[in-house]
Amino acid sequence: MSSSSALSYAIASQKVTIYFGIAVLISGVIGNLLNIIVFRSLKTFRQNSCVFYLTVMALVNINQLISGLFSRIMIVGFNIDWTQSSAFYCKFRPYSLIVSALISFTCMCLATIDQYLATCLRVRWQRWNKIKVAHIVTSISVLIWMLYGIPYLIYNDLLYLPSINRMMCLGSTTKFYYFYAYTFIWVLGGVLPIIINALFGLLAYWNVQQLHRRILPLVRQELDKQLTVIVLVQVVYSFVAIIPYVIVTIIVVDSVVTNDALWQAKLQLATTIATCFYYLNFSSPFYMYMCASQRFRHQCIHVFFQIYFKKCRRSRINTLA
Repeated sequence: MSSSSALSYAIASQKVTIYFGIAVLISGVIGNLLNIIVFRSLKTFRQNSCVFYLTVMALVNINQLISGLFSRIMIVGFNIDWTQSSAFYCKFRPYSLIVSALISFTCMCLATIDQYLATCLRVRWQRWNKIKVAHIVTSISVLIWMLYGIPYLIYNDLLYLPSINRMMCLGSTTKFYYFYAYTFIWVLGGVLPIIINALFGLLAYWNVQQLHRRILPLVRQELDKQLTVIVLVQVVYSFVAIIPYVIVTIIVVDSVVTNDALWQAKLQLATTIATCFYYLNFSSPFYMYMCASQRFRHQCIHVFFQIYFKKCRRSRINTLA
């Protein structure tokens, strides 16, 4: 009875990964590409430091979905695991997805902090709200996380497991496994970005309520309101998407190794569902912005129909002429 139940949970994990995972992957890649196009097409966005952080976040989100979710769909959904046949991919996959995730979380935190600075009443804090500062801070952050990921290149490797008589891509030491769990999943990729985003998101929201006290052009006020709403929605959704993954990971790490196939199958299903929700954090920004901001919807229509559609139409007419 327990073996049939375990098989049912395993099949459920596979189906969730295939159908839910593929939907998240395709919608995420398309959505992030649309974000980049919109952000780079409008001068209002190109000159804004907060939007620069969101643009970089969209770029690394695409890499995160491809390097992390796509390979997971192949592993869990179709039993095709390239990490077991290539030592390079065994090292590169965790490095790529961890560095991409940390850059994405950092850019989200920086965007939230930037909106707080942009709406702050103190002029000296507003001076940090510059596109040049954003370029420097982002470059430093990328370098830091690339260096942080080096241990994953060193300690992940193909190891032979006599119990299953095959090679597996694993961390070479138990200490490294706990280092990964505590520093990345629980702190850098979990609690810390949630706290930073929640704190500065609330401060930015409070500042926006005080904008009427400042003498600013109407366009600037509307842009600040729009970006604050976008950032706050992303903060709330990130909390909902990340927390289940952190909780399930804590259970997995703290659980005692057991031969109970039913328990392992249940844990695998919970991990699969939590992981899919975790990747929603990287695939959903465009759709969150569309739902939360009427101004963003109008800007998307303007970009795709007023700019690119007319440009394609003119080039087609010139070709025919």
